[in-house]
Parts: sequence; structure tokens; C-alpha cells
Amino acid sequence: MAHVITDTCIKDGLCMEACPSEAIGPAPGTPEFDAVPQLYINPSECLDCGGCAAACPTNSIFCIGDLPADKADAAAKNAAYYKK
Repeated sequence: MAHVITDTCIKDGLCMEACPSEAIGPAPGTPEFDAVPQLYINPSECLDCGGCAAACPTNSIFCIGDLPADKADAAAKNAAYYKK
């Protein structure tokens, strides 16, 4: 199962540094980075290693199977970002 980032993300980039597959975006310094409210994980590229979740200081990253009920829409939001 992939991990997903929820709306409590502060876009600090620590999860991006911890991700071995570079599945998290958009990258800082790009126009997309400034245009989005949070970072997203590409579900088809996520290795499910959990490194991003461990690096997140706001506990904004969950395994899709462990998403709190009030954050259930996060999986669809992460996937939708990469379907553009």
C-alpha cells in the first residue's frame, strides 16, 4: 500500500529528502510548488518504505490503510495530483 500526504502538510520538504523513489512532489522552486497547498505522493511510484512518514514533523503522512476517517479523501487528492 502506498502512503499519502494529508492537508496538514506544511511543505517543508523533509519527506522529499527521505523518499528514495522521488515519489513526492511538486519540487520546491517550481511554479507548481507555489500553486499547491500541500505536497503529494504519487501512488504508482511510492515504494511504501515509510521513510517519508518518519521524517514528517507534522504527522501528515499515513499508509493508505491507516488514514484517519476525517482524512479519507487524502488518497484521492494525492492520486488526482498525478493524473494531470
